[in-house]
Amino acid sequence: MRRLIPLFACLFFLSDVIAEEAHSDAASASASASASASAEAETEGEHKADDSAKHDGAKEGASASAHASAPAAPVAAPVIPPLPLTKQQIAAKDLSDKIAAKLAEMRAARAAKIARAAKTIQADKLTKMKQSNAVAAHGAPEMLPTMPAPPAHWHYEGEEGPNHWGGLSPAYAKCDAGERQSPIDIRYGIKVDLEAIKFDYKPTGFSVLDNGHTVQVNLLPGNSITVMAHTYELLQFHFHRPAEELINGKGFPMVVHLVHKDEDGKLAVVGVLIENGKHHALMQTIWNNLPLEKNDPVTVAGLIDVSQLLPARREYYTYMGSLTTPPCSEGVLWMVLKQPVTISRAQLKLFTQLYANNARPVQSVNARPVREAQ
Repeated sequence: MRRLIPLFACLFFLSDVIAEEAHSDAASASASASASASAEAETEGEHKADDSAKHDGAKEGASASAHASAPAAPVAAPVIPPLPLTKQQIAAKDLSDKIAAKLAEMRAARAAKIARAAKTIQADKLTKMKQSNAVAAHGAPEMLPTMPAPPAHWHYEGEEGPNHWGGLSPAYAKCDAGERQSPIDIRYGIKVDLEAIKFDYKPTGFSVLDNGHTVQVNLLPGNSITVMAHTYELLQFHFHRPAEELINGKGFPMVVHLVHKDEDGKLAVVGVLIENGKHHALMQTIWNNLPLEKNDPVTVAGLIDVSQLLPARREYYTYMGSLTTPPCSEGVLWMVLKQPVTISRAQLKLFTQLYANNARPVQSVNARPVREAQ
């Protein structure tokens, strides 16, 4: 629009010039026509006067006097053709046409924009009306979460205890509906020649975490087991008080679960039963590095040799089960060593002060086969 302002000014200036020239030309033409008409009228009057005198002389004086007093006929003004346009006038006309075309284009674009805006407003009003009607009929729609909801809190007692885990979250449904849940009372095992578990444990870095459900030790990579042609990497181990597994109906004061995962994401857990007895050096190292706050891991400067958690004899029971905590995922290979290890009463008491009961009750076997090394 700023570019058009000088064009308008130029057009108005040229229009004034053209108007003044046309007015001057018209005035000159009018004056010239008036002078010519007066001269012709005087000449014609003289000729008529002579003819009238001659005619009257031939006839009578009274008749000549009457004819001499008759008025002269009017003379038509000459037609003046229009003057040709100058170069300035032609340029001004072209500029005027361009300005008119640009203005028409701008008006059309603005009208189209206004029409689109009106259409959008109308569509928004219609959408809001439909939503309002839907809310009135069915209630406000549920808002989708912008972030994944945190896992539902669970516990070992009360309304958030094991008997209610399945109802705390849809993700925990297996805790109620699963058919291959852990732990179980291991009895009536089928005695067979089981392949020995190949433990490849070595000193490694570690950290100790109190996650609000147990004491857990996280390990750096480098420890693994191989069994049934599968190799599983050791991720972490943690403790339960009392032991979750029963052996032919017998319980134990504690158990440590060593959690492994293979390259396909499948889990294998080795359970080591714990009973009262001698002081355990590795267990004391863990207790010495217990965090002061929950969910605040302590990274220990030294190394830990997890093989010290294993008993001398490593025969085991095995079955397919699940995680013993929510979400109770199934498809976990369980191997529970038959020979327990010992800790002192003082060491057991220290853990009991933190977690007096963090064990899930035994679950139905549901006709699952349990194999036992003979």
